[in-house]
Amino acid sequence: MDSDQVPRGIDPSKAHPARRYNYWLGGKDNFAADRESAETVASGFPTVRLSAVENRKFMRRVVTYLAGEAGIGQFLDIGTGLPSAGNVHEVAQEIAPRSRIVYVDNDPIVLAHARALLTSAPAGATAYIDADLRRPEALLAHPELRKTLDLGEPVALMLIAIMHFIVDEDDPYGIFATLRDALPPGSHIVMSHATDDFLEPEELAEANEANKRSGVPFRLRSTEEFTRFFTGLELLPPGITSVVDWRPDVPEDQRAAIDDVSMLCAVARVP
Repeated sequence: MDSDQVPRGIDPSKAHPARRYNYWLGGKDNFAADRESAETVASGFPTVRLSAVENRKFMRRVVTYLAGEAGIGQFLDIGTGLPSAGNVHEVAQEIAPRSRIVYVDNDPIVLAHARALLTSAPAGATAYIDADLRRPEALLAHPELRKTLDLGEPVALMLIAIMHFIVDEDDPYGIFATLRDALPPGSHIVMSHATDDFLEPEELAEANEANKRSGVPFRLRSTEEFTRFFTGLELLPPGITSVVDWRPDVPEDQRAAIDDVSMLCAVARVP
């Protein structure tokens, strides 16, 4: 993307997670600052592109499960990222055409692309809102969200590769609790999150230093820290696991190595 064609509200000199993720997935909707930041992260975590790809595959498998087997017809996808094939509404509405989806991001480029490309099936609905995960009360009160979703009925809250951008100072567990408490019984919460479980101390120091230099706040969390998010919720099988191993659709010998992917995930039901 050329920096001389910058939408209003965008600072092309600052990296953004959604555009950086787009770069790792092979997209072109990113600026030089995003690419530089992405390569900086890759210098400390060389398999980050693999993590992005496997995380995307997990998202599609989990939406297939939720829209089909679990019978969930509403999705709140926070940290949407730039559109690519197999978005939440495409997967859900192929199974259940009446599915309703709200996409949330705080990057004007993401929202512009979403409005142009993420078109709902006629029987369902999609909406796109500009909101910040760090302000969950405002996000939940957004009129477009309230118009599209019925928070009296079960919702799938999608937190795909987003909570690791919420550093400790921003109170990640408090943010999660606010979102969780807004969901009715029978709702499901999906989260994937980068982990430091598979890194040796020297590798972890390298990864943390690379993340600092990338210019994007980031917090790797252990399995213990990740599990804490799900206190009081009903974890669905297989529980806390790698995104590679959640209901895999390929034989074990064809899957990526979990220590290369370094991404935890879980799906939980709100009692």
